Amino acid sequence: MKPSLLLALVCAAVLAAGARAHTREDPEPLVKKVREYAQKATAMVKDALTTVKESEVALQARQWLASNAELAKQKLTWLKEQLVELWKKKEGA
Repeated sequence: MKPSLLLALVCAAVLAAGARAHTREDPEPLVKKVREYAQKATAMVKDALTTVKESEVALQARQWLASNAELAKQKLTWLKEQLVELWKKKEGA
């Protein structure tokens, strides 16, 4: 996605430079429009990258949970056994 966006921004800059060279009028409105488009494109890319990063984090969390679920079950079973032994010792004392 980054290369295509950079290409789009470069094309916009080239078109703006070309349009500016061919116009005899005040180039400020054209420059303003190009800036607006560049800002919109930048905002869209930031939003897309944020979404991708959030998706990657969620995927990593799911993978971590899946890989550690069995370990958590084993720890809970061990803890349950320890509690049972503790209660037996307390009842015997």
